[in-house]
Amino acid sequence: MEPGAGLAEFLRGRRALLCYGLMGDAVVRLGLDYMDAHAEWLAAQGARPEVLKVPTADPVAANAERLAAALRDGPPGALVIAHSKGGVEALAALVAPETAARCAAFLAFQSPFYGSEVADLVTESRPLTGLALATARLFRSGSGQGLRDLTTAARAAWMAEHAEAVQRLVRSLPVVTVASHFRPRLRIARGPHLAALALWLQDKVGPNDGQVAVTSALLPGARHLVEQGSHIALVTRGPGQDPQGALRRALLAALV
Repeated sequence: MEPGAGLAEFLRGRRALLCYGLMGDAVVRLGLDYMDAHAEWLAAQGARPEVLKVPTADPVAANAERLAAALRDGPPGALVIAHSKGGVEALAALVAPETAARCAAFLAFQSPFYGSEVADLVTESRPLTGLALATARLFRSGSGQGLRDLTTAARAAWMAEHAEAVQRLVRSLPVVTVASHFRPRLRIARGPHLAALALWLQDKVGPNDGQVAVTSALLPGARHLVEQGSHIALVTRGPGQDPQGALRRALLAALV
């Protein structure tokens, strides 16, 4: 059977929950493209895409429980597709075996499972923290406290505490974690702020997407893909970006 035929069969009629990253709901309220390409492609394949509507700046645990409730309330065999903080929340929900049992596969794009040094930078600065909290309130994205859950210290502690549960999950369920590598020297004119962050992170953690290190986005034991592009390149349309292609590659990896 051709890989595409198996993929079409897998997706036909399947509920696909899209989990936004931090401030993803605010991006959508501004009328900008965010995971729209994923939803459109899934619908064209016969799947039933559905955005998990949560205040994206709320704590990870709160949104993980909201995702678990959404999985419990729907038919079994859902596909979970998450970006950035959404992947961290999905992992927190799916380490519970009863929640994982409601899921057919989990795809995480550019999720800071081991934290983000950018989150460290923001939370260690009182002015930047205040700005982040005010922005979350302005866009009705929740309390803003979820930012602290993405720091490297918070994530290292969580991953250590749940190491066995994470390994149990990746053995029992197709889990694909997708990282991306932004090459700032090639994109300075197009995105100077992203280039500056990527260069700063390069010196600290190596290859990264401007917000999350490649090593932070790849779960041990999961199936791994590393793409090219910035932190939103795999979930938004733009010059040189192919979010639908990235999604298809991740799904094919899940079905291997």
